[in-house]
Amino acid sequence: MTLSYAQGYDLLEALVAARRAYDGDGWTGLFTESAELVLDPFAPPLTGHNALRAYLNEAAQAERRYDLDIERHWVSGTTVLAAWHASWNRSVDDGKVRQAGFLSAEVGEDGRIARLKHWTVTREHLAG
Repeated sequence: MTLSYAQGYDLLEALVAARRAYDGDGWTGLFTESAELVLDPFAPPLTGHNALRAYLNEAAQAERRYDLDIERHWVSGTTVLAAWHASWNRSVDDGKVRQAGFLSAEVGEDGRIARLKHWTVTREHLAG
């Protein structure tokens, strides 16, 4: 299956909408059953729907006013690449967190994400 530019866009928009809303069903529905989420290249990936849902639940507890935007995306074969930025307030102290990053989403034959890799740069500001 080769993805079109428009299909890549639709997949990213669904990913952004589910992540912004902390929608566990919408989030996990975008991934294959054995999907991997790589957040740290030096740590094991999060694997499977339960791990993905746990990640989203932890984020929902730690964040307030989460915003995520895709700046630009590319599609090559079955891989969607995207530059993005996000911001939120920490629930603990209302400090502002900003991230910029790049992602690579490898899509399986069923059109769902089989492996999602993130590279990020984070900047945190003190509350107040």
